[in-house]
Amino acid sequence: MSKQIVSAEAGVFGRLHVADCYQCGKCSAGCPVAEQMDMLPNQLVRLVQMGRFDRALKSEAIWKCVSCMTCSTRCPKSVDCAGVMDALRELAVKQGKASKKRLRTLLFQQAFLDNIRRNGRLREVELIGEFKTRAFLKDSNISLMLSGAMLAPALLKRKKFHLVGERAKDRAVVARIFEKCNRLAGASSANGRPPAASPENGQHR
Repeated sequence: MSKQIVSAEAGVFGRLHVADCYQCGKCSAGCPVAEQMDMLPNQLVRLVQMGRFDRALKSEAIWKCVSCMTCSTRCPKSVDCAGVMDALRELAVKQGKASKKRLRTLLFQQAFLDNIRRNGRLREVELIGEFKTRAFLKDSNISLMLSGAMLAPALLKRKKFHLVGERAKDRAVVARIFEKCNRLAGASSANGRPPAASPENGQHR
């Protein structure tokens, strides 16, 4: 990665207080999916400190992160570890280093947030249909379209599968939340910070 790119990204990650990390490991110790990661959260933060974005962007850990915010909450130096994960994912997409499978993760996030915005709450069947349609139009993966179909009968029997979901009564409240997130994301972008938490770009925290 060129020095110019490293310099530009250093400013972005600096706003997440990355330089304040002293590698205590609390983020990794509290991470619920650390065992599934090829690199621990504190190790990724260290790579960012060193400007090793090339190595960080190749890590599967940034895609294993579930954005639960445990790492950011536990950090004694207020390093936004979850924000680092979001920013790395966004940078990977921006630089074309995210695989088709990982881009599918973003499609799901976008479908999920659009579903919440429309209905005020999650409507599962609608979400599945929207996500699989978007994914199929993106990479024509027929196996993805059919995956999970055999689970429907068992879920119906247990009354865990609702063909017609409910909508929240006061969807205006949810709409205001999305509007505020979009305003904050716009302000962050203007200041050079990645809009990682914006509902519009599919990242959620």
